[in-house]
Amino acid sequence: MKVRTRSSAIIGTICLIASLALTTASADETAAPRQAAKVALKKVATAQNPTAGAAGPGGTIWLAERAGTVRVLGAKGLGEPVLDISGETTTDGERGLLGIAFDKKFAHFYISFTDLEGTSTVDEFAVRNGKLQPNTRRTVLTQTQPYSNHNGGDIRFGPDGYLYIAFGDGGSGGDPHGYGQNLDTLLGKLLRIDPLGGKPYAIPKDNPFVNDPNAKDEIWAYGLRNPWRFSFDAGTGDLLIGDVGQSAWEEIDWASAASKGGENYGWSEMEGNHPFRDGTEPANHVPPAHEYGRNGLGCSVTGGYVYRGKAIPALKGQYVFSDYCDGTLRALRMENGKVTGESDLGVNGGEVISFAQGCDGELYVLDIGGSVYRIEPA
Repeated sequence: MKVRTRSSAIIGTICLIASLALTTASADETAAPRQAAKVALKKVATAQNPTAGAAGPGGTIWLAERAGTVRVLGAKGLGEPVLDISGETTTDGERGLLGIAFDKKFAHFYISFTDLEGTSTVDEFAVRNGKLQPNTRRTVLTQTQPYSNHNGGDIRFGPDGYLYIAFGDGGSGGDPHGYGQNLDTLLGKLLRIDPLGGKPYAIPKDNPFVNDPNAKDEIWAYGLRNPWRFSFDAGTGDLLIGDVGQSAWEEIDWASAASKGGENYGWSEMEGNHPFRDGTEPANHVPPAHEYGRNGLGCSVTGGYVYRGKAIPALKGQYVFSDYCDGTLRALRMENGKVTGESDLGVNGGEVISFAQGCDGELYVLDIGGSVYRIEPA
């Protein structure tokens, strides 16, 4: 592991203030009909196979590169790596450095990666004055992966201050081990833990399965195939998950900020709203808020964010997402988890692998080929 300790004079308070302002965004929206948002993509950096991004202290964007490096995008462009674990991971299958996240106070930084054996690993670093402290690194959670695909790997802190971790169903195809509906494994799940509440972590007392002897306490939601990217609406706290389909349907799942967890999104009995093979719809199935078929160019949904920036008023409150194979940016208008409209934003981000949201609510698009774009008004 290599950690650069040169300070970039970052002050976390700036981003914290902006984040607090975003939480009131939804209250400012009006019921007036929206005009279609007109947007453009401005290339702001070229990275080495970027896979994930996170808002960092001082208004920066920290970018994960698949081979194991983390770089900071600031006012002067993309800097040299501040972290290098390239000797600890591989890029075969769908492996690599897959997710990064800061806690709310920018006091800790987390990485999600597959190690040399393919085991999903979440590690923590302390952060002081905007710099990673390499000697504080510790492993928070690991999960053995039976195959090299469907690792998931996205991580982020929710509005409740807990760390959420997304794992796919273990891979291969068709969920051969039935992990999606099996509550005795962390695979095919969205987890919720308190990384600072215990060693190596604590389980929040209100997790939905803490009193179920047949379920893992870490589970927040289940029935997921490969929840590659998920996010929380900075205005409402609602959860949105882009879950990659098997061969016919891509889906976006939604849960209210008031949810107590325990949602069953159906896989592998269901693919979207449809029985998968000879599957039977579970009685507690939570259907997707949105689905689309693979009769066009799409093949793998890339979940994004609800736009809460100020640069594009016509896009405010809409969920922006894309597809790895299609690359077109699209937006959903939603009310209480129900889609009321969909629009093609008229721009293409290439092989869109992920999005990032700045502390000011503006959105960035990551193309696995290297390009990093910011969504701006046309």
